Amino acid sequence: MLRKLLFLLGLALLMSALPSLQACSGAATNEAKQLQAAELKEYQGEKLGSLTDFRENSIKGPQYVDISRYRLKVTGLVNNPLTYTYDDAISKHKSYLKVVTVDCVEGWSVKILVEGIQIKDLLAEADIKPSASVIIFHAWDGYTTSLPLDYVLDNNLWLAFKMNGIQLPPERGYPFELVAEGKWGYKWIKWVTDIELSDDVNYRGYWETEGYSNDGSLDKPFFGR
Repeated sequence: MLRKLLFLLGLALLMSALPSLQACSGAATNEAKQLQAAELKEYQGEKLGSLTDFRENSIKGPQYVDISRYRLKVTGLVNNPLTYTYDDAISKHKSYLKVVTVDCVEGWSVKILVEGIQIKDLLAEADIKPSASVIIFHAWDGYTTSLPLDYVLDNNLWLAFKMNGIQLPPERGYPFELVAEGKWGYKWIKWVTDIELSDDVNYRGYWETEGYSNDGSLDKPFFGR
C-alpha cells in the first residue's frame, strides 16, 4: 500500500512539472514570431541611406496592395500581351543588384541598394511592335508617367522588389517600383501594375500635366517642357 501511495505521489509531482519542462525544452505551445529581416546600412563598403529617409509625397498616400489580386501586365503595342503574378514575375526572370540614388525635386536624395528585374527581359517576351516608341507606366493608385522606349532599353531600367535587402514596404511601392536612373524622383513610379507600349510621344503623366518636364532628366530643369 505504501509503495502504491509513493508511486501516485511521484506521478502527481511529475505531471505538475511538465509545463516548466516544456518551456525549458522549447516545446511551448505559443508559436514563434516571424522576425523581419534587418535593413542593410552598407554594401561592399558603400554607405547606404535608409528607407525611412524617404518623404511621403504620393498622390493618394501609401497603397496597400492585395497581392492575391495583384497582376503585373505588359500591354499595348506588343504581339504577346503578358500577365504575371508577383511571384511569377520574380521567379521567372533574373534579378539584379545595384546601388542607386533617388533624387527628388524637393531637394533631398537617398542612396539605396535595389534588387529587381530588368524591363527589357519582360519586353523580350512580349515581342514589341515596330511602331512602339514610348512606355507608359501605370500604378495601383492611378498615377502614371512615361519614358522613351529607347531610354528604358539603353539604360537597362528595372522594377525593384527589394531595397536595402528587404522587401519593399507599402510606402516604397510594394510590389514593384520603377528604378529610373538618371531621372527625377517623380519618374520612379511606385506600385507599378501595367507597362504599356505606345506610340504617343506626347503622352503626359500625372506631374507632367502639372508642368513638370516630360523628359525628367537630372541634368535638366524639372519644371517646364
